[in-house]
Amino acid sequence: MKKLLLSAGLAVLLAAALAARAQQIPGGIAISDKESQVRTLAGQVMNQQDKPLPESIVYLKNTKTTAVKTFIAGPDGTYRFNALSPNVDYEVYAEHNGKRSDTKTLSSFDSRKIATINLKIKE
Repeated sequence: MKKLLLSAGLAVLLAAALAARAQQIPGGIAISDKESQVRTLAGQVMNQQDKPLPESIVYLKNTKTTAVKTFIAGPDGTYRFNALSPNVDYEVYAEHNGKRSDTKTLSSFDSRKIATINLKIKE
C-alpha cells in the first residue's frame, strides 16, 4: 500500500513540475519554453523611390537546411515570416517583374523577437 501511495505521489509531483515548466498564453494553450523561443521576420518591398511593390515574391532560405519559403507581399509591399528558429541564419530577397533585390541575412546572433528587413528592388 505504501508503494502505491509513493508512486501516486511521485506521479503528481512529476505532473506538477511539467505544468509549471510550460508557459500559459492567451487562449489557454500551454507551450513549452522551446516553442516560445521563436522569432518573426517582417519588412517591406520597395522600389528606389521608397514606393511599395505589391505582389512581390519574397524568398526566405534556411541556411542550415536550405529549405526555402515564399511570401507574396501585400498591397503595401509588406511581408512576414513567423515561427522562425532563433538558432538559424536566414537569407531573404525579393523579386518583382523580373528584377531582384540584394540578398540580406537574418543572423542567429540577432536576438530580436521581431526583426525588420526592408528590401529594395531597382526598377
